[in-house]
Amino acid sequence: MEKLSIELSNGAIGFSLPKLDVPEFEIEKKIPSHLLRKSPLNLPQISENETFRHFLRLSQLNYNIDKGIYPLGSCTMKYNPKINEELARNSKFINIHPHTLDEFSQGCLAIIYELCELLKEISGMDDVSLQPSAGAQGELAGVLIISKYHKSKGEKREIILVPDSAHGTNPATATLAGLNTIEIKTIETNGVLRAKLIKNEIEKYGEKIAGLMITNPNTLGIFEEEILEISELLHKIDAQVYMDGANMNALVGNVKPGNFGVDVMHFNLHKTFSTPHGGGGPGSGAVAVKNHLKKFLPNPRIRKVNNKYQLVYEDEEFSIGRLHSFYGNFGMFIRALSYIRMLSSEGLKYVSYLSTLNANYLRKRLEEIGYKISFNMPTMHEFVLTLKEIKDKYNVKALDVAKKLLDYGFHPPTIYFPLIVEEAFMIEPTESESKISLDSYIEAYEKILNEIKQNPELLLNAPINTPVSRLDEVKAAKELKVKWQDIN
Repeated sequence: MEKLSIELSNGAIGFSLPKLDVPEFEIEKKIPSHLLRKSPLNLPQISENETFRHFLRLSQLNYNIDKGIYPLGSCTMKYNPKINEELARNSKFINIHPHTLDEFSQGCLAIIYELCELLKEISGMDDVSLQPSAGAQGELAGVLIISKYHKSKGEKREIILVPDSAHGTNPATATLAGLNTIEIKTIETNGVLRAKLIKNEIEKYGEKIAGLMITNPNTLGIFEEEILEISELLHKIDAQVYMDGANMNALVGNVKPGNFGVDVMHFNLHKTFSTPHGGGGPGSGAVAVKNHLKKFLPNPRIRKVNNKYQLVYEDEEFSIGRLHSFYGNFGMFIRALSYIRMLSSEGLKYVSYLSTLNANYLRKRLEEIGYKISFNMPTMHEFVLTLKEIKDKYNVKALDVAKKLLDYGFHPPTIYFPLIVEEAFMIEPTESESKISLDSYIEAYEKILNEIKQNPELLLNAPINTPVSRLDEVKAAKELKVKWQDIN
């Protein structure tokens, strides 16, 4: 295991500075004594080459999409074209000051404007804001827009319907927006939201319902085939349909949410459009709306006036306001625009075709080996296995199988989500993976299943081939240590 830099400290000096040519600053005379350190700061003392080697070794311990398949269900961990990175790091972009006037920022504003136009076309929506800085904030923007829409009409609507197969952050988002979540159970309908379930809720709550939060395809990878009928039912009582765009990778280029009744949705630019995902950001949760909700979008907005691009404030009485300092995470916009432009409309169609093909190939092969699908329904870009039978028969949990995958050099999929599936294994290979890559991944699953049958103890002790063995996760949660402490 790689030591910490402080543990590698050996008294060496990794820098050299020219001799001071100005008077020394007498810090004691300028800063009150009670604010000064009582002892020297304990910083690592390492030579330059050892510092470089330390961080290189750390980087090589990390798993990343450039190393291999990263099949995290719902996360769409696809390969990120390196041209995107090169463009996003262009000095003319990264050195522009955020306070630069519009007249001197025409290139950057043009990028934002053009990306908005493309997202409108891809989604079938009427206006877009790129301001939200992550998917969760895009969700929040969408629900705040729905809430403010009803308030502007003098209505007090307090209920948001959320299927148990929707994206995991949806209930928390609704609560944060001041609305009450009513969960709709879909287990008896094979994980699919049926119109009859919505009818039941409308009969119970009527015009207290502000809207529905739906993920389509849902977190089981199943397309909500009754979505148009569901939207029509809700629109009859003026309830709004919000779609979580987490799984847009299955639809992009082929299906427009605006055509099946969606009133507001968000995109994850850091999923569908290839910005590096993971590690806490940065992200981008662009929010798109139909015409009747345009005036509620966050301010400022990008408009083209007399062939010039401008940041303008519109409908301030109705706008949900600013969600982000300045406008958003601009590097994400460059990557997304580059990705869309390189692929074009035809290429985007193949993204959803290939992501669905890869997922279904993987699902079919794993079922042939002996793994069980959670709901026996057609799936799209991802699918969810249930390892309940394996747990009941061999006392091997989903967590154990995930740890064993690490020993074979693969990142495990999302586990224990969605909550409606016991011992869930949620797998999304994306369109990036070749058949060779998928077959190698399948081979690891086959070996693991044989090990479970022959010697399940091997999984209970996994991983053993990784820099760090299995951690005591309960202890880590109870005794949280987020900084290094000198025990000497």
